[in-house]
Amino acid sequence: MSADSSLISHFYEKCPRSPLLRILHESDTLLFVNKPAGLVTHPTKGDEYSSLVSRVGLYLKNTGQSDCPLHLINRLDRETSGIVVFAKCDETARLLRSLWSDDKVIKTYICISHGNSDFSDYEFNGPLGNDEESPVYVKDMVRPDGKMSRTTFTTIKNFLKDGCQYSLIKAVPQSGRKHQIRIHLSHLGYPIVGDKLYGKDELCYLRFVEGKLGIDDHQQLKLFNQALHGQSLEFISNALPFKKISCDPDREFQDFRTNI
Repeated sequence: MSADSSLISHFYEKCPRSPLLRILHESDTLLFVNKPAGLVTHPTKGDEYSSLVSRVGLYLKNTGQSDCPLHLINRLDRETSGIVVFAKCDETARLLRSLWSDDKVIKTYICISHGNSDFSDYEFNGPLGNDEESPVYVKDMVRPDGKMSRTTFTTIKNFLKDGCQYSLIKAVPQSGRKHQIRIHLSHLGYPIVGDKLYGKDELCYLRFVEGKLGIDDHQQLKLFNQALHGQSLEFISNALPFKKISCDPDREFQDFRTNI
């Protein structure tokens, strides 16, 4: 492996440690953070900086809150950035989980996809199940015998960059299936930029897992992390101090869509 490709693989070994957390809102019972792309949500075998949950634990310890219970309410894939919610007491955790289970949380994502799309509140009904022909065990696909899965897509803008067409798309999942937005857009012909599993070459994901991503992979992916961001959460409830909370995507995402 060349020195350059080694550096590309090394990028994924640690998400930058500073800032420790990007806090969107905090109270005695709530903590909303903007998770950076490249950071896993759940604890790993790494150090206290290697997952979002461990960073939150370190933050609570540093701020004298280590005795309060910590409940993770939602999660995002490692390469997806955006809002992750924690409750700091049992009662608030029960409230938030009931909002999620009763479909009283509207989750809005933005993403950058390959191609020139033309969605206008387009609801795609694509049941999901295992992709039995894929060498990647975790890969799913749209299949008629799969579990119900619906996503509403709206094209925000199309743009040309380095001679290639891209779309900035808003996605609102109406169900909560694994990899739902990524699979639906790929099935529709608009894979998300940087997606190693549902992009143009699924073997890229296996090379990533093995730490063997090379320069050619990076040139095809365009971005180190997939361009998918959990932008906002809107709550259909009067029990929280606000109805909606939003956050901006990482700099890499923003630079890709603006430096045209």
